[in-house]
Amino acid sequence: MKFLPIFLDVNDRPCLVVGGGKVAARKVALLKRSGADVTVVSPTLCAELANLCDKGGIHHKAREFDDQDIQGRVLVIAATDNESVNHKVSELATNMRIPVNVVDTPALCSFIVPSIVDRSPVQVAISTGGASPVLARLLRARIESFIPAAYGRLASLVDEFRQKVKDRFTESDQRRYFWESVLQGRVAELLFAGRDKEARSALEEAIDDTSQSYETQGEVYLVGAGPGDPDLITFRALRLMQQADAVVYDRLVSQPVLDLVRRDAEMIYAGKERDNHTLSQESINELLVRLAKEGKRVLRLKGGDPFIFGRGGEEIETLAEEGIPFQVVPGITAAAGCASYAGIPLTHRDYAQSCIFVTGHLKDGSVDLDWERLAKPAQTIVFYMGLHSIEILSRELIAHGLPETTPVALVQKGTTPEQRVFIETLGSLPALVKKKELRPPTIIIVGEVVQLQKKLRWFGMHGAEQN
Repeated sequence: MKFLPIFLDVNDRPCLVVGGGKVAARKVALLKRSGADVTVVSPTLCAELANLCDKGGIHHKAREFDDQDIQGRVLVIAATDNESVNHKVSELATNMRIPVNVVDTPALCSFIVPSIVDRSPVQVAISTGGASPVLARLLRARIESFIPAAYGRLASLVDEFRQKVKDRFTESDQRRYFWESVLQGRVAELLFAGRDKEARSALEEAIDDTSQSYETQGEVYLVGAGPGDPDLITFRALRLMQQADAVVYDRLVSQPVLDLVRRDAEMIYAGKERDNHTLSQESINELLVRLAKEGKRVLRLKGGDPFIFGRGGEEIETLAEEGIPFQVVPGITAAAGCASYAGIPLTHRDYAQSCIFVTGHLKDGSVDLDWERLAKPAQTIVFYMGLHSIEILSRELIAHGLPETTPVALVQKGTTPEQRVFIETLGSLPALVKKKELRPPTIIIVGEVVQLQKKLRWFGMHGAEQN
């Protein structure tokens, strides 16, 4: 992040706006809504600011900006049409470590004024870091439609009862589970329906109900994170990601997906690379059991789909044996996601009537596949984890009947901005891997459907790289 998102308390605190035009008026209005004590320095004021000044809403210094004007301020905004004045204000404020914003000049700003969805006391701030205020406003408009005005009343009700809930539940986890129940249950629904008195009564009853302990039972969520693009995860996955107490995640889970996980969840890396396992599979299984038995909601986050070469079956076998409740949320597997983003249909009436997913190495590291079954015409083969066995794959498929000219696609980091697609043939495949020094994660797609890539590619700017 270029800017740290914070909410600054300026209520009854001295703020300075340099400039008296319409742009300055908008910034003054925002500060006044936050309760700031605003001083405006400008030889003249627009009608809106003049009216506000007449009513005593702002202090006005009717002159040019002076260096001393910045003294004692907690926040400064420069909104003049004079670049040298704006630059001077920024320099002075920065040297004095006072937050400063120069309108429409991100390079001179120490903070950005965001677009705001106001459901006070609930506030949502959207910023593009100054890159595109118009985009920020469009995002705000979209978010506005998803957040009813009643959320502000709900937050005020919660605030009123925070101390009482704190006294009722001494453990922080209990309080969190209680509030999750309230905010997703009957109390919230009553308030959204405009039945505020009933909502208040229902909340009081819930607090006083000693039969409810709000102790959580440990549970494991086995969730597929997809091939990398965070837009491809499911709504259900996102909901579970936001309520997990602990997260055990793999190497292939992309950072943008991890960024969607609840911020204060315990993060445990369990990544695996060839011959380099942070945790053995047995250790991961034991870890999931232990965390769940501690009463935690555990998110087991795996790249792609957990039941397609993700060892998800092995993990829930252990959970079932230990009596641990679990849920499984499918994800878009790498074959489907990477092929789609590369512009390669895995099946096509003219080229392939079947598709086979194959792992490039087995549990003991060997490659022992039914080559005769794989080397069939009108069939697409997708190899997971096959880079280290590329020479064997190429040699055996050719030896069992596939022509050396059979097209092959290698999709590296598919669905992400770093996606690369290489189009080759079975015969030239080993040389390509050595030449390009490809690294996992890379999916290998073998079959005549690869011919369509050049015509159907859509994702990214450069399409495939031809060797």
